[in-house]
Amino acid sequence: MPNAQAIRAPVKRKERHYCHHNKERSESLVGKPLATFTQRLLAFCIDLLIVEVATANATEHIHNITADHLNINVFHDFVRGFWLLAYFGLAVWMSNGLTIGKRLMQIRILSLRDENITLWQAIERALGYGASAIEAGFGFFQYFLHPNRACVHDRIAETIVVKEPWQKKKEKEAVKKESIEADKVELEPVMQNEEITGIPVS
Repeated sequence: MPNAQAIRAPVKRKERHYCHHNKERSESLVGKPLATFTQRLLAFCIDLLIVEVATANATEHIHNITADHLNINVFHDFVRGFWLLAYFGLAVWMSNGLTIGKRLMQIRILSLRDENITLWQAIERALGYGASAIEAGFGFFQYFLHPNRACVHDRIAETIVVKEPWQKKKEKEAVKKESIEADKVELEPVMQNEEITGIPVS
């Protein structure tokens, strides 16, 4: 009689299927004007200049305090790494997709997952610049190959960069007013129902 274990049917592994992260978020981004390569390049150069100035000032200040006890070259690299991560990571997270350079170039980073960029997503994107810089910066030039103009660091963090023109004060007030009026329109049927029934609608 054959061994029962030998004729046991192989266990089928559960098949996995592609799952869209956030369909509603993706649909809300359809039609957004993507930033041009020139806008992104100039914004990146401005941001790098800011980081280099901050690095030079911090290195000189701390080196003056500690005299010659530190290897200035190693310390300079450490400070630059800190500022790069803080500027392109924490600043992007706190401003939800903006840096000084991007603001001046009227562009913004948007998350493909959620409405707001998470802290890990911002850090992931900051570290992704290293991947884009590999092979003579080919990761940056993949902008021209991707349908949504995404570089390697964009794809790593699941982000896109879109145009965001400056809004004048009057335009901002008009948008705010429209939003308030829309909220009032939504609340009117609820308030009318409450008046008729006398029962507060929660």
